[in-house]
Amino acid sequence: MESGDRQPLVRKCSSSYRTFPESSARRLDKEYLRSLHNKRLYLAVFAAVLGNFSFGFALVYPSPVIPALEAHPSPALRLDQRTAPWFGSVFTLGAAAGGLSTMLLNDCLGRKLSIMFSALPSALGYALLAGAQGLWMLLLGRVLTGYAGGVTSASIPVYISEISHPGVRGMLGACPQIMAVLGSLVLYALGKYLPGLPRLVLDWRWLAVAGEVPVFAMVLLLCFMPNSPRFLLSQGKEEEALGSLCWLRGEDTDYAREYEEIKDSVRKQSRRVSCAELKDPFLYKPILIAGVMRFLQQLSGVTCILVYLQPIFKKTSVILKAEYDAALVGLVRLSAVAIAAVSMDKAGRKILLFVSAGVMLVSNLTMGLYIHFVPASHNSTNVANTTLVSSAHLPAEPTNYITLIPLLATMFFIMGYAMGWGPITWLLMSEILPLKARGVASGLCVVVSWLTAFTLTQFFLPVVNTFGLEVPFLFFTVISAGNILFTGCCVPETKGRSLEQIETFFRTGRRSFLR
Repeated sequence: MESGDRQPLVRKCSSSYRTFPESSARRLDKEYLRSLHNKRLYLAVFAAVLGNFSFGFALVYPSPVIPALEAHPSPALRLDQRTAPWFGSVFTLGAAAGGLSTMLLNDCLGRKLSIMFSALPSALGYALLAGAQGLWMLLLGRVLTGYAGGVTSASIPVYISEISHPGVRGMLGACPQIMAVLGSLVLYALGKYLPGLPRLVLDWRWLAVAGEVPVFAMVLLLCFMPNSPRFLLSQGKEEEALGSLCWLRGEDTDYAREYEEIKDSVRKQSRRVSCAELKDPFLYKPILIAGVMRFLQQLSGVTCILVYLQPIFKKTSVILKAEYDAALVGLVRLSAVAIAAVSMDKAGRKILLFVSAGVMLVSNLTMGLYIHFVPASHNSTNVANTTLVSSAHLPAEPTNYITLIPLLATMFFIMGYAMGWGPITWLLMSEILPLKARGVASGLCVVVSWLTAFTLTQFFLPVVNTFGLEVPFLFFTVISAGNILFTGCCVPETKGRSLEQIETFFRTGRRSFLR
């Protein structure tokens, strides 16, 4: 279609875009969504979220590996009580550094190339873990895989939101969380079955080798995927941007209308952000909302609970075999994220955030009250310190059934988190941030997230040892209540709105743009 032929159509649609007559806008969206049969969009999303699969795999890598390294015959590789926590938590420092660097990478290289760039530290990190001959190689490998995870955390949600159609952006925006959970589940499965295989494998080293597979698959597929049309327009590459959007939507769709809307939005934000512009509510409000959401997400305790899941279950005397703990929680996470993906574009973002925070509040409160009020005989230090092997031979008591309460509370907490405050905070970050600040601000949000996670994971055990296990859970309860208030007061509903409409809302403050 020639540009001259597009002008009448563009003017007509641009008019409806500015005034938003409800019936007309709804009809246009339905017609456009019905014509969206191009599967290339989903292939591009799949190629990108392979980076999240690798991220989930690397995040929980210490779970089956730490026990093996604690019993390692070589002193150079053996972990003790001092080094084991660092092997687990140093990943978050690498992720924070990755988010920090993405503040530049997203705008210099672009979203797609930033994701591809993450493959370099990821592959090197897994290689160091697979061939480790000393503790420094193990820690450096964890830092590098964490760095790669930080880059993908900041780049993939932005890439997906910028290439997705508004009608499916919620579903596709949940895909990074789904793939991260799948990566964790695959790691748990390999960690359980690799040691039992013949000596063709070398246990934990081959887990690191397996982590290389999704990294190389991601790079290979992304070589054939287009860059974000919005990023290309911001670089002045109009023809390439139009070709990218045509590839993503299909030649038989009205992609020209969307292209002109994106182009108009990019034209208004052609300059880079200056310090003076940060005083503009159009910029600081969405950045503040996204940053606070990432902060509250981590303060709700999810990273601590996932990292210290087995010690928590032992402390509360849960009758559950260790090898099934993480896998069960992972399946619950996967189911909840799938529910969120299906319902996000129907129910909306805010209602899921309310439900999610409410479930987390009740779960954390139940856990805190259980730990505080359960008699010492049912939650004693002796039982808590009993190994899982020896506890399996303890005589069964009817009162032991009460230990199902912390198990169910933890499962409901993970379910609540995974259906709202897990995937939606990442999605909203990429939706509400203005284009001219999206690359920098998304990296800043990731830095806030992972520095908060590192601080919590480092202080969790000292707080438990000093004040008791119920104190952090009661703290998480208060944070969940704050999540509900923050959602109601500050978070806009973005369901079914284009990124340009969301930007117009923050620019003008007119809620009619989001109805």
